[in-house]
Amino acid sequence: MSTPPPASPESDPKPQPPVQPDLDACCGNGCDPCIFDQYDLDMDAYRQALRAWQARHPADTSAT
Repeated sequence: MSTPPPASPESDPKPQPPVQPDLDACCGNGCDPCIFDQYDLDMDAYRQALRAWQARHPADTSAT
């Protein structure tokens, strides 16, 4: 079995961070999840996806 060639950046784009909500976007009603809680979860998923992408594209790794 041969190893498949590494994915190209065109076919495997670098993950983009989620958009951070405005500080005044929270309604203050104790929503579950709060938009800031959801943003934290989205950032965790982004960081995990970015680490996986960087492992697939070691030459393209840049400071983020």
